[in-house]
Amino acid sequence: MRPRIVVFIPAHNEEKSIRDCLAGLGDQTIPQDVELDVIVIADNCTDRTEEVALEAGEEFNLRLKVLKTQNNRQRKVGALNSAWKSIYGDPLDLYDKKLTKYQEYYKHSVKAILGMDADSRLAPDALCQLWEGLMSSRNIGGVMAKYTMRMPKKKSFISKDDVRYEEKLATGEYGGPVARWWTHQQKQDMASWLLDLQYRGGSTYVLGGQATLFRPEALQDIVDENKLDGPWQDESDVEDMLLTWQMQKKWKTLISPTARCFVDAMKSYHTFRQQRNKWQSGTVELLTNSDIGVKSKHKWKIWRSQFKSFTDLTIRLLFVTLLIVALATDQFFWSWIWVTPIVLASVLNTILAIKTPMHRTIDVVLAALLISPEIYLWVNLITFANVWLGKFSANKKDGWAIQYNAESGKTKSKLKEGIIVSTLLVGLLVYFCIDQRAFLTSETVQTAVKPYLQTGWTILTYLTIFTSLVMLYQIWTLRSSHKA
Repeated sequence: MRPRIVVFIPAHNEEKSIRDCLAGLGDQTIPQDVELDVIVIADNCTDRTEEVALEAGEEFNLRLKVLKTQNNRQRKVGALNSAWKSIYGDPLDLYDKKLTKYQEYYKHSVKAILGMDADSRLAPDALCQLWEGLMSSRNIGGVMAKYTMRMPKKKSFISKDDVRYEEKLATGEYGGPVARWWTHQQKQDMASWLLDLQYRGGSTYVLGGQATLFRPEALQDIVDENKLDGPWQDESDVEDMLLTWQMQKKWKTLISPTARCFVDAMKSYHTFRQQRNKWQSGTVELLTNSDIGVKSKHKWKIWRSQFKSFTDLTIRLLFVTLLIVALATDQFFWSWIWVTPIVLASVLNTILAIKTPMHRTIDVVLAALLISPEIYLWVNLITFANVWLGKFSANKKDGWAIQYNAESGKTKSKLKEGIIVSTLLVGLLVYFCIDQRAFLTSETVQTAVKPYLQTGWTILTYLTIFTSLVMLYQIWTLRSSHKA
């Protein structure tokens, strides 16, 4: 048999996106003397995912088969492992079935496995670029494509008289200003992460499930070493990160400098929060749960990221608190040192916005004014605080179920209620400060508060200097020619 690449595409009710995913595979230039097989895993589907996939396979001339899961309770992990077992056999089979001679030949012909999400699409030639990266060295276990979020088309492009207006909106292909803004912020966030990884040599601590080419031997090592029935595990909400950490014991895990994959973004505050909650909680679980028993050489890099989020949150909460107390007691004094981090943040975010693929002028302007980065950061800091507080809770939440329910519209955001409550609290605080102005500005109160204000501003100054140095370093790393 000729060597081949096999694509695993887990798909749970993906009839709206699976055709586009397969169209991207149909666009690929296959490496010379290599064949391409596609396995779509219809995972507990209740829609036409299977029919659409088979039709698209014929349309794009793909050698495709649909594998239907049965009683799968492990969601994406179970779907991927089902595809793995269809090639390499099931160690849990009670009858210890042996592979036929054809199956043995087929198994040995598989030189790479491409794991993809059903709502992602490879850019033309991406498969060849991933293949070249994987085959460039014997010790490379996986190569991930660079991800870019697809910008929704303007909702105004659809005529209100179009009989398919609501149907087109439901596809997610179109979006309003807020959806497009959210998408760009996620693009810029991803671009920042990719640029940082490339600057540090291209090694990654997570081979994303959207599009990663694996070496089968590396996946088999995970199965053998951990006594598993398949490489993927559901012990973590970030199964792709867990897999990568296990692989890094013997293999390199890299990002491709050229291969690109387009993925769907979370287009609303609610779905974005639920996705990031799942990612953050899964990451924290890997960092802190010794029972999982896996480590990464990138572990301290991830801890530094957690510490940075904690520092950003502390600075903002401390600044707001000190500012309120200082203004209320008439003890606020302006210092030009506060301009330094603002200027550095503006420069940093402007460079990132420009380096983000397919950016818009408005995105660069909002980045320079720090409007977009600050809003986006606050949302992520709320998620950070929520996850760490939840870490000490006795109730274990199902991150996959929460995210899926949010994306399917079964749950709603409490953003409006939060804004209303926050506005009322601010209003009450302002009223109290005005009403008690004479008392708050009295010498007795000022004398009592002054030592605490001085200590707080001193701590904030040192934290500001630290974050300014970090931003200077980030600006320095962005001088490289790497592309996101």
